[in-house]
Amino acid sequence: MTQSTPPSNKLETEPVGKLLWQYAVPAIVGTMVMSLYTIIDRIFIGQGVGPDAISGLALTFPIMNLTAAVGMLVGAGASARISIVLGQKDPVRAEKILGNSLILTLALAACYILFFIFFMDDILRQFGGSDKTIPYAREFLFYLLPGMALTNLCYSFNNMMRASGYPQKAMITMLIGAVMNVILDPIFIFWFKMGIKGAAIATVISMAVSTAFVMYHFIGKESSIRFHKHSFRLQGQIIRNIVSIGMSPFLINLTASAVAVFMNTSLQKYGGDTAIGAFGIINSYGMLIVMLIIGLCQGMQPIVGFNFGAGNLQRMQKALTLTATVATIITSLGFIGSTFFPHYLARAFTTDSHLIDVSSVGLRITMMMFPIVGAQIVITNFFQSIGKASISIFLSLSRQVLFLIPAILLLPGIWGLDGVWSASPTADGIATLITVWVLFMQRKLFKPNTKSGINKNVENQEPV
Repeated sequence: MTQSTPPSNKLETEPVGKLLWQYAVPAIVGTMVMSLYTIIDRIFIGQGVGPDAISGLALTFPIMNLTAAVGMLVGAGASARISIVLGQKDPVRAEKILGNSLILTLALAACYILFFIFFMDDILRQFGGSDKTIPYAREFLFYLLPGMALTNLCYSFNNMMRASGYPQKAMITMLIGAVMNVILDPIFIFWFKMGIKGAAIATVISMAVSTAFVMYHFIGKESSIRFHKHSFRLQGQIIRNIVSIGMSPFLINLTASAVAVFMNTSLQKYGGDTAIGAFGIINSYGMLIVMLIIGLCQGMQPIVGFNFGAGNLQRMQKALTLTATVATIITSLGFIGSTFFPHYLARAFTTDSHLIDVSSVGLRITMMMFPIVGAQIVITNFFQSIGKASISIFLSLSRQVLFLIPAILLLPGIWGLDGVWSASPTADGIATLITVWVLFMQRKLFKPNTKSGINKNVENQEPV
């Protein structure tokens, strides 16, 4: 792919609004594609296998969140570091980050795949599974888990492709896999009559194709940063730098796994398998909206990271403000959909009338605070993008650990199943207030503090 203008020059000189559009749209497509893999599977499984299969699939949420956490750990950490070092005009360092990321991703994936394969049934039972739903979850995971290493590679290096200046190409590689999944899912589920395992196999094949395209980019000469022999020499400092930034989204997904466990066990107690199935539907819709915001944040990340590294604080602030505004509009539209059209949303996943009714009530309650969630996610990702790992981790964990888990434990005792649904908006409201307060306390980041075009705040970050 030929670039008329070096990616770094565009990040430094082009209008922020234009840049955000150029980077955010491909990033949104990429994250939506990642979520669509799961959502498409749930739709075809719900329509073609039945409500018990939907409930069984919901049991896999904690495991899927954990595997996604590995991709976030490396992908978000490495892409943020690459943006910063490119802003500091150091492509050799960027290539070392690239190579170390590959080794780290494969090593972590091997660890969790082996763990879940050996202890799968015991884990699913602890996650709220019953004799009716565990067989569906086991069959799905048995075929999907070995392919999760491909998912991690695809997600992580797609982020790095975007961060190094190729957002459109990153989008195309993800779209290829998504289109294949839409085609293969009905073939394996209905034509080959493979049921839930067919959905897993279709996903693995589709992800393998996307991964091949992504990895080829960093081998080919058209990329501004590429794999070299020296890139694969493990360096402790680089690994620590990747992990320090990636720890925030990693912990988000890790705590999301814990939250899903608490949710499933509480739902089983107060609503049975049907409530767990409803959670699967609600989670799918919520994930679709949140992944839109995550994609928007990924589009913001190289703009913010580069300009922070280069000392262009005004451009950094403009990118943050614009991203937060768009995110608020998106989450507000998501709130409208869940409030006024919940039956239609649930109907896309199942034909079971009872499951639709339970899902509709859950959608209305769970999404009550969604209009303010967008800004909270953007601000948290902003701190991640500029290397403020500790702040990002605190904001990420505050919602999940400090507010959401206690709410799941306390509110059902008062309102039953409605209390389970009410836990999410309660945590969302409190977490957003704290996030805005932290941003206000860190307002010095937006004050001119430059010397020779390099942000002096970078000196206070971990070495990159």
